[in-house]
Amino acid sequence: MVGNQSHETAATGISGGVALKDARTTTAHSAELMRLINGYQVSQALHVAATLGVADHLKDGPQPSDALAQACSAHPASLYRLLRALAAIGVFHEAEGRRFSLTPFGTCLTDDALGSRRDYARWIGTPGMWQSWGNLLHGVLTGEGVTRFTCGVDAWTYRDQHPEERALFDAAMTALSRTEAQAVTEAYDFGRFGCIVDVGGGEGYLLKAILLACPEARGILFDQPQVTATAAGVFASAGLAQRCQVAAGDFFQAVPGAGDAYIMKSVLHDWGECEATEILRSCRRAMPATAMLLAIERVVGPPNQDPSGNSFDLNMLVQYGASERTAQEFQALLNSSGFDLVEVIPTHSPLSIIVGRPAPAA
Repeated sequence: MVGNQSHETAATGISGGVALKDARTTTAHSAELMRLINGYQVSQALHVAATLGVADHLKDGPQPSDALAQACSAHPASLYRLLRALAAIGVFHEAEGRRFSLTPFGTCLTDDALGSRRDYARWIGTPGMWQSWGNLLHGVLTGEGVTRFTCGVDAWTYRDQHPEERALFDAAMTALSRTEAQAVTEAYDFGRFGCIVDVGGGEGYLLKAILLACPEARGILFDQPQVTATAAGVFASAGLAQRCQVAAGDFFQAVPGAGDAYIMKSVLHDWGECEATEILRSCRRAMPATAMLLAIERVVGPPNQDPSGNSFDLNMLVQYGASERTAQEFQALLNSSGFDLVEVIPTHSPLSIIVGRPAPAA
C-alpha cells in the first residue's frame, strides 16, 4: 500500500506540475490577446501625440510634461497621462521630474525624420478613417467598402468633401512615398528606359526619385487634375522641369502613349478586380509591344505570416472595398488584362515590383 500511495502521490505531483505550467501558458496567451484587443488605444494615443506635435517639441532635448502641455495647449495632468502611457511602450522615455525625451520610436513621430510616421498617425485618427474602421463588421459581412456605408459616399468623394482630412491623407501618402521611392529605385534599374510614364503618380515623388537616379530618362506624370496641380513645382524644384511632362486625365479611359515603361505605385490595391482590370487594359492599349509594366504594390505573404500586409489588406476593404493581393492573384490579374507576369522583385520596403510585359496577340 505504501508503494502504491507513493506512486499515486508522485503521479499527482507530475500532473499538478503540468497543469500549473499549462495554466501559466494560458494566462500569458490571454494577456497577450488582451494587449492585441486594446491595440486601438495605442493607435489613438499615437494619433493624439502626433496631432499635438509632442515629438517635434522634444527634438531639442528633454522637456518636463508641464512645459510640453503649455507648448501643445493641452491639459497638463491629462497630457502627462498620455506621455506616461506612451513611455511605457517605448515611444517616449520618462525621467525624474516627469521629464520626457524621444526614443528611436518617438523620433519617427517628428515631422522631418527619415521614415517619419507623424502624418500617418495624424490621418488614421480622423473621423472618416476612424469611424469607418469601427464598422469593419459590415465589410466582413457584405464585402462592401466600409467608408461608403459609414459616410454615405466612397472614400475619394468623402475626402474631397472634407479638405482638412484630404490634406492629412495627402501628407501621409507623400511621407510614405518618400520612404518607398528610395527602396524602389535601389531594387530596380530604371535607367534602361528612355520614357517612363507614371500612371496615378500623385504629386510625383516616385517619378522624381527615378529621374534623379537615371539622368538619361524622361518622364510623364499622369493623374487627375486636382492631384497633379502641385506636381510641376515638385519637378521644377528638383531641376527636372525639362525632363518631365505633367498630364491630367482619367486612367480608366486612356493614358499617355509611347512610353517605354509604365509604372503604378499603390494604385491597383485601391480597386476591385473589375476596376483594376480596366486600368491595366487602358495601359495595355497605350503601350508599345516592347514596353514594360511595373506595378509597385504590397504582395501578401503565405498563410500565417505577413501581419502588416494582411492588416493593410483589411484597410483596403474598409476604405474602398478593394484588396491587397498575393503573387498568384497578381498573375491572374495581369493575365486577364493582356499581360504576362515576368517576375516579382521585393524591395527593402513593404512594397514589391510586379513586372509584366504585353502578352502576344492571340
